[in-house]
Amino acid sequence: MSKRDEYAEKLKQTIDELNSKIDELEAKAEHAQNEAKGEINKQIEAVKLQMKPLTDKLDKWKEEGEDKLEGYVKEAKKIRDAFIHSYNYFKSQIK
Repeated sequence: MSKRDEYAEKLKQTIDELNSKIDELEAKAEHAQNEAKGEINKQIEAVKLQMKPLTDKLDKWKEEGEDKLEGYVKEAKKIRDAFIHSYNYFKSQIK
């Protein structure tokens, strides 16, 4: 397995984990009162939008050569870290 494939697999696993966390938030939103439910769903959509660049990066990665790998890894880590920060902030707001 090439380095690119290894990193792509790790990124895919990260995306899957983040999607699972979003699913948890959506489940909590289902139990919220109507007024709060609308705000929670709005925030969930914002979090999902932040993850889109990460999934786009994975798709582009699969098409690129090994020579661009390091740049993609750095970018993907920044996007992932920003997403996780937003997710953690949002999660702390709905407890």
